[in-house]
Amino acid sequence: MLVRNCAGGVVFHKDKVLILKNEKHEWVLPKGVIRSNNLPEDVAVERVAYEAGAKARIVSPAGRTNYEFYSISRMRPVCNKITWFIMEADDDKVVPNAAQNFGDGGFFDIDEAMEMVTYSQDKSLLMLSYEKYKELV
Repeated sequence: MLVRNCAGGVVFHKDKVLILKNEKHEWVLPKGVIRSNNLPEDVAVERVAYEAGAKARIVSPAGRTNYEFYSISRMRPVCNKITWFIMEADDDKVVPNAAQNFGDGGFFDIDEAMEMVTYSQDKSLLMLSYEKYKELV
C-alpha cells in the first residue's frame, strides 16, 4: 500500500467555511500531498491558494484524518494521512482551480456546508473545527 502524508485546511471567513466540488461531484476540503522537505503548515496554506484561489492563514491545528482507496492509475491501494489546520481568510473570494478538476466552490454557511460535504469524517472535522474556531476568534 502506498502511504501519502498530506495537509489541508478547514478555512473560515466569518461564519462560513470553504468547500470545493471535485471531478467526482464530491464536496471536499482543500488538501494536498506533502512533498520532500515541505512542512504540513506550508502545504495547507499553498493548497488552499492553489485549489481555491483563497488566501488564508493558520489559526490552529485541527486534527488528523486517514482514508484509503484503490488508485486505478497506480493499480494499488493508497492511504492518505491528512494533517488538518483551522484557517481564516480575510475575504470570501474563491476561484476553484479548473486545471485541478474543481468545478465549483465557495464559502458556505456552516449548516449548508454540513449538508453538502460528501464524507462523514469531513463533516465531523468541520463541526469540531468550527467549534474550536469560534472559541479562538
